[in-house]
Amino acid sequence: MKKLLGKAKATLHDHHGHHEYPAAQGQDQQPMTDQPATIQPPTPLDVLRYRYHHATNLGSVFVLEQWLTPSMYTQGSQSAELAAVSGWIQQEGVDKARERFENHWKTYVSDSDLDWLANDAHLYVNAWSAVRSLVSRARARGIGTLLDLHALPGGANGGDHSGTNSGKAQLWGNGQNLDLATRCLLFIAQEARSMDGVVGLQLCNEAEYDAIGMYAWYDSVIGQIAKIDNTLPLYISDAWNLGQALSYTNGKNSLKHGAANPVVIDTHLYWAFTDADKAKTPQQIISEVSTKLSELDGKDGSVIDHGAAQVVVGEYSCVLTEDSWTKANGADKTQLVVGFGQAQSQRYQQRAGGSYFWTYKMDWMDGGEWGFAQQTKNNAIAPPASLTLPHPDIQRRITAATEQRDARRAAALAAHTNYWDSQHPGDYEHWRYEAGWGVGFDDAAAFLGMRASGALQGPGGDRIGMLDLWVRKRVVESGQAGRWLWEFEQGVRKGVAELYELAGV
Repeated sequence: MKKLLGKAKATLHDHHGHHEYPAAQGQDQQPMTDQPATIQPPTPLDVLRYRYHHATNLGSVFVLEQWLTPSMYTQGSQSAELAAVSGWIQQEGVDKARERFENHWKTYVSDSDLDWLANDAHLYVNAWSAVRSLVSRARARGIGTLLDLHALPGGANGGDHSGTNSGKAQLWGNGQNLDLATRCLLFIAQEARSMDGVVGLQLCNEAEYDAIGMYAWYDSVIGQIAKIDNTLPLYISDAWNLGQALSYTNGKNSLKHGAANPVVIDTHLYWAFTDADKAKTPQQIISEVSTKLSELDGKDGSVIDHGAAQVVVGEYSCVLTEDSWTKANGADKTQLVVGFGQAQSQRYQQRAGGSYFWTYKMDWMDGGEWGFAQQTKNNAIAPPASLTLPHPDIQRRITAATEQRDARRAAALAAHTNYWDSQHPGDYEHWRYEAGWGVGFDDAAAFLGMRASGALQGPGGDRIGMLDLWVRKRVVESGQAGRWLWEFEQGVRKGVAELYELAGV
């Protein structure tokens, strides 16, 4: 039987596209006996956490960067946040400095900013924030917030955006700094339980490459947060090594862990810093975008086989270096910027669970190629098509798709059954595929129609962007187990895909 199933698995590429669905392999990851199901309809918080995150970083709000907000620095100050704080304390005293910063935190992102982000940009916010009011104001507009510990004690990297001008990453290998960082994260995780609209907590931003002890620290923090809230999605930096991070999260997101915090990888993609990128033409860079995130190939698409793999592009922009622009061969720069942004939007919507532009807010709005506002207005950064649809249109599409639900399910089950029974006969349990198909179809419809129903604010409708993690969640909640559990997972994925096909999104 194992030999037969191995042969069957090898043929799946031709029958089911690029994903492979194993039969018996990987079954050591989950129990072998069915348990009662706990599946419930998707909630607004589920949609906030598992939809595609068409997003932006807020920018220089709670962690300052001088090039974005020079108004928050004294004359001649160094560039990191610590230098800004120290400069104002020296110039005007502690009380006035505190007042200055508190006013910045409360007012720099205005209600009109959030209105634009919700209604014109169609996005969800990524920012580190201890200010509950910002999360609440965003949630009132249907915007979710990813809490990102952007500057950690000692610094996760040597950049000034890590909080100091030391030029050193002194978090790693320093027990005192790691302990303080852990306590900060545990505090935020506890606070987030009563903050509606938190889509996740990022443990670390942009860790330096090959950071000492990083994954051991991730293990420790994830284990401790699980005791506070094991439903909160946790985001980790890939430390510029996406392949290694994927291997790590495949293990953390395996079924053997049951109901556990989903772990998401944050990777950053820029073409503006290395000598290799400076040597490329804009046209070469645009064509290269479609090759990014290829590390996911073979790592996602089958939770039972190797656990879930979920990546977001936590920073990107439309910026290229002057070295590249001089090689444009006379082509119009504005059109190339638009092409660059659109290529990124398309690729990230295909292969990532979300994309967070760097950045939204700066003193010099609308920010040029660094500006989410400007590039959205230029149509360089395009939202998923479903976010642009009027609510009545979405409701009409869901109704039309639902009318064909039973016929499509029957056809999908027949095709699945006929293939496996004729090509690789065995004692299958095809009812699991049918059950999974129904769950996937209904979930996709619920995500798409949540805003149109009024249960979530904002225009348009959402697709399930964090699909690998959502499928894992549904497999665990199904209570199903055993050698044919793969049929349920395959059914969920097919049901999601068929809703989107019928609804035209």
